[in-house]
Amino acid sequence: MKTVGIDKSEIINFLRLDLISEIQAIKKSLELFEKKYNKSFKEFEKEVLEGEEEFVKWDDYLEWRAYRDTYKDRMKDLKNLKDEKNIKVIIR
Repeated sequence: MKTVGIDKSEIINFLRLDLISEIQAIKKSLELFEKKYNKSFKEFEKEVLEGEEEFVKWDDYLEWRAYRDTYKDRMKDLKNLKDEKNIKVIIR
């Protein structure tokens, strides 16, 4: 069996790049919804929740909200990667 040395910072940099890539894809999806409806998520949410039920808008609302929530989660994950002292690498 060969031994491979990988520095903890290399793993963290890989994870950071992976998160940044995912965040960029999510941002593009969020921008598409903003362009489609020409409004912010908050404005659209208010319209959907207070207006008459339209299935297409409701579906878009759920998808847009999911992208927004995922974006927030990934940004939090990225922020947490900045503090390497709190990260433990376990190889299985």
